Amino acid sequence: MDLVFFGMQGSGKGTQGKLIAERHNLKVFETGAELRKLASEDSGLGEKVKEIIEAGHLVSNEIVMEIIENFAENIPEGESVIFDGIPRKMEQAESFNALMEKLGREFMGVLIKISEKTALKRLTTRRICSKCKEVYPADYKEKSCEKCGGELITRSDDNADSIKNRLTAYQNETLPVIEKYKSEGKMIEINGEGSVEEVDTLLENSLNLQ
Repeated sequence: MDLVFFGMQGSGKGTQGKLIAERHNLKVFETGAELRKLASEDSGLGEKVKEIIEAGHLVSNEIVMEIIENFAENIPEGESVIFDGIPRKMEQAESFNALMEKLGREFMGVLIKISEKTALKRLTTRRICSKCKEVYPADYKEKSCEKCGGELITRSDDNADSIKNRLTAYQNETLPVIEKYKSEGKMIEINGEGSVEEVDTLLENSLNLQ
């Protein structure tokens, strides 16, 4: 069973997905990371993605589905995947559902719920590694990344106005996807207001992974 993580920006879904993946040896599909990886590869799909990125264009829904299919086809039979950041919109969800059915992969959504107040606080105080892009919360006091030693910086778009725009897009575009999966009984909801450790425990108990 694959897992599709949802949550507004600042919910910690990326962090929680990585923790679950590491503990249970699951693969993680993160759209941005997969695009960067493909762009550096000498392959037909890699060249296509590289050209789009270098031209400054957004990657189309069709290409994103092609990237997911390419990723999933390289996963050994029986192994599960955590999808982070996909699908974001109803159109994308419809394509994603069709692709998963084609590939014979079942999935369950996981929603990490936080308030907009919490999202704003977390996003305006977090820092990100300038090299590997690992994200660190406000209570992480070191000045460098514990993974690669890179300098920790504040993202240029982690300001109140930009964040509010992103949260509005989440409400308008992603929330309908979440509600659709809820209506189909394909969504687990987790309270994401606690610490990383507290949310991790809630997830572990709710997912009941082997």
